[in-house]
Amino acid sequence: MNLNRLMDDLEEISEGYARKFGIERTPDWYMMKLTEELGELMQSYLKCAGKARLDGESSLELRQSMEDELTDVIGMALLTARSQSVDLEKAFKRKWLKYLESPSSLD
Repeated sequence: MNLNRLMDDLEEISEGYARKFGIERTPDWYMMKLTEELGELMQSYLKCAGKARLDGESSLELRQSMEDELTDVIGMALLTARSQSVDLEKAFKRKWLKYLESPSSLD
């Protein structure tokens, strides 16, 4: 999966969603939506971990729900990055991938 292509597809879907429901995708909206999705992921995780009340879902349904919510978080994070003109390749190199060059800096 190509990250840039994925981000283009997510943007197209998000733009259509916003148009359909009359949503103005402001910087605040992206952050609030990301936070909302993170809350939904936490709820799904807690159910999977047996730490929240279940609503009759099977273990497969619980797992799929958690995967779906994690996907929503990642999708909204990517959309938020795009809306803020974040160069993810540069940011990942600066923040994470530098440790591949110098693993001792993890200590």
